[in-house]
Amino acid sequence: MKKLGAIVVATLLVSVNGVLCQTFDKNIVGYFVQWGIYARDYHVPDIPADEVNVINYAFANISEGQIVLGDPYADIDRFYPGDCWDPGCERGSFHQLQILKEAYPHLKTMISVGGWIWSHYFSELASTEESRVLFAASCVTFIQEWGFDGVDIDWEYPVSGGLPTNLYSPEDRVNFTLLLAELRSQLDAAGDYLLTIAAPAGPEIIVNIEVELIYQYLDWINIMTYDFHGPWGSEADSVTNFLSALYPSEEDPLEEPFHSYFNLSAAVQTYLDLGVPSGKLHAGLPFYGRGYANVADANNGLFVGWSGLPPGTWENGTADYWDLEQNYIDVNGYTEYWHEEAMVPWVFNPATQVMYSYENPASITAKVDYVLSQDLGGIMFWEFSGDKFDVLLSAAYEELNAINETCDLPGDVTGDDELNILDIVSLVGYILGSISDLNQEACADVNFDSQVTVQDVVLLVNIILEINP
Repeated sequence: MKKLGAIVVATLLVSVNGVLCQTFDKNIVGYFVQWGIYARDYHVPDIPADEVNVINYAFANISEGQIVLGDPYADIDRFYPGDCWDPGCERGSFHQLQILKEAYPHLKTMISVGGWIWSHYFSELASTEESRVLFAASCVTFIQEWGFDGVDIDWEYPVSGGLPTNLYSPEDRVNFTLLLAELRSQLDAAGDYLLTIAAPAGPEIIVNIEVELIYQYLDWINIMTYDFHGPWGSEADSVTNFLSALYPSEEDPLEEPFHSYFNLSAAVQTYLDLGVPSGKLHAGLPFYGRGYANVADANNGLFVGWSGLPPGTWENGTADYWDLEQNYIDVNGYTEYWHEEAMVPWVFNPATQVMYSYENPASITAKVDYVLSQDLGGIMFWEFSGDKFDVLLSAAYEELNAINETCDLPGDVTGDDELNILDIVSLVGYILGSISDLNQEACADVNFDSQVTVQDVVLLVNIILEINP
């Protein structure tokens, strides 16, 4: 708390000269992938930190029932300008996140555990009380050691649906709830830490978690409302289709549940119907596209037969948005189309027989409008490097209108351009409920943590004493 206070005091003192006090009405959660520092050449300082308020670092791994570093070189060892090699020096992406948070005090960082590749041991560690306690304790130690604000559990998936080599059990459904309860208990005992999950969007996997029970332990749920369809050859992928449609399409030829439930709005509604408060739900957005090869030249390449994978950015069949924008969208013989029902685009080239489904600024805007209409807690996206020129994130940020108000002098809740006892009295009254409105409500969040609490009062008192000793 002492370190945080020093950072905020410094920020407040320079804010007199016009530094923006930024608040987020809706959460904007972005995943940063540790492997992005290699071929993708995307690093923590590249993150547009003024357009997000939560960064999920992907991923930590699991070993012997405990959380461990996923890539020690990327996480804590890579040298960046300003780092040192002396014993005890902090380096790597974790240190860069700490530096970023000092520059942008509104940011929260989460360590995401598991993911598609590293969910193998979740079933085992969730199976007994002893193993759940051990894992939760290791998570608390991890976030305290490396400066994270919470834990994001990305178990893909309990009971079934992930890699065939994963451990599975019918008891996963109940044990997942018990695991989250233990994590919540230990995180609360350790301090003010966040707990979230990445959650499935398909109805056949949602039933494998106790949605109606787990939300009480979570600050929010990031629904992975993408990869509904792709070039995988399953029953859901017999024809080309949309990666992440907002709404169902009448002309979609697939049988149920694929026809009506493989879209963002249906997935969100499922969680709402199971009792999750809307404010605890985040809709997921993909900053990449899924492609199909040998696509039949009919219906502009949509809902038709295909076989094989087209070239991608880093792997066949998958393309980052920046790559699609430069090399596919209305260039090189590709034409972009828009589906009025599904509210998403696609591109098709009859000569190369390649179709890609993806997001563009228009579809991002439509989905953000849906989030606002349902009063959801915000959005989540995968992942920063796919949109390295900040096109899609910027569209989402602007539509969410994340900056409510500007505040030239945090703490000046009376709006008289001074920090004095009147501001303290007004802030206390606002917190206690005896004052319902402030002249400058945006200035009440003195420490930039997106909350107005007694900590803001304490900090304001310290600032006033600093200015007028």
